[in-house]
Amino acid sequence: MRISFTQVDAFASSPFAGNPAAVMPLARWLDDATLQAIAAENNLSETAFVVADDSGEAEFELRWFTPTAEVVLCGHATLASGHVVLSADPSLDRVRFRTRKAGLLSVERDGGGYRLALPAWRPEPRPLPAIVAALGLEERTTETLWRDGGYAVIVVADEAAVRACRPDQRALAAEGELLIILTAPGDDTTIVTRAFTPAFGIDEDPVTGGAHAVIVPYWAQRLGQQRFTAYQASARGGRLTCTLAGDRVVLGGACVTVIEGTFLLP
Repeated sequence: MRISFTQVDAFASSPFAGNPAAVMPLARWLDDATLQAIAAENNLSETAFVVADDSGEAEFELRWFTPTAEVVLCGHATLASGHVVLSADPSLDRVRFRTRKAGLLSVERDGGGYRLALPAWRPEPRPLPAIVAALGLEERTTETLWRDGGYAVIVVADEAAVRACRPDQRALAAEGELLIILTAPGDDTTIVTRAFTPAFGIDEDPVTGGAHAVIVPYWAQRLGQQRFTAYQASARGGRLTCTLAGDRVVLGGACVTVIEGTFLLP
């Protein structure tokens, strides 16, 4: 079997930045073990698989896999999938994806980039002492929040504290399959973020759309503004625009195709 393979740097305006994702269109769904094996072979933070949707709700079905597990929501690989679909058909301005646990998602053109609409998943306060300790922080210096589905949010005072964090990845992984989001007010952007997912085989995710689906509602309420900018302070880095629009978080960003090829499946 020959499967088209496109690697895209998402939330990036030039190669070698943002978050890389593989996008692989399929004629039909393969079994889950094969999808997981392909994602492990690709060894990227996410591999997105798309299949034409026959439900009438969307143009495609979409699933995402890290090297070790399928995930509930992945923003950057959805943006990358939209980039691949829209680049192949200049007559289209928007594409919709039907997902298994995150509902309908959409990507539409926005000048030289795209707008990605995700569900707005507001977190609620909850003590998270083990996660705070694994991040090397003190509870008195943090605000901690939780969103069901495995999203832990740690808010600190400033960008310097976000950048200085040196987490104990083994201790974070022991907390289970969580997306651990460290965030603060930014220096030259409204907010700054880092995201850790060691239980999914990725110690630090470069740019995480799904994290912003959780933190944008929090920051919009705290700041009293619905639209702002964000920077994810990973080694690769990535910039996003963020808008809270009712029950949706709309993220803006660009994509760059860096690899096109064929995956050969025995």
